[in-house]
Amino acid sequence: MSDRSSGVNPASSEYPSGKQAFAAGTSMGAAVIMVTVGIIQFFQGIAAVAEDEVFVSGIEYVYKFDLTTWGWIHIILGVLVAIVGLALFTGAGWARVSAIVVAAISILANFLWLPYYPGWSLLIIALDIVVIWAVSTWNPEPNITDANLRGTGTPTR
Repeated sequence: MSDRSSGVNPASSEYPSGKQAFAAGTSMGAAVIMVTVGIIQFFQGIAAVAEDEVFVSGIEYVYKFDLTTWGWIHIILGVLVAIVGLALFTGAGWARVSAIVVAAISILANFLWLPYYPGWSLLIIALDIVVIWAVSTWNPEPNITDANLRGTGTPTR
């Protein structure tokens, strides 16, 4: 018999705290965000490689690269972000660590991309921060929480 038929909220029975249920839902949202951002970064990279006149270059910037170079960086990063976002749907430990690392790299790349597309860069930086928070606070083992650990370090069941 499922939790739904017995009238118990599945999220509350699977995750003992509301914070963990929120983090689990946000982690799945983070996976969707990563796939979407990866696809858009891929197309942004294609636009930079194909037609340099798409982006306006403002003042001189210390971290200045040719737009074609930035285009290839965004193509590679976009593919990587999308693949890790798809892997994050599994909830595997390696996918979670990879998501944090790739989101941090995306933050750095978009910080350096600020003079070319500031609005988009700030949006992606904010979304990457949400991804890092969601993935790092999610405990995929719902039976092991800080509240039910005994002094011996073994979880109570």
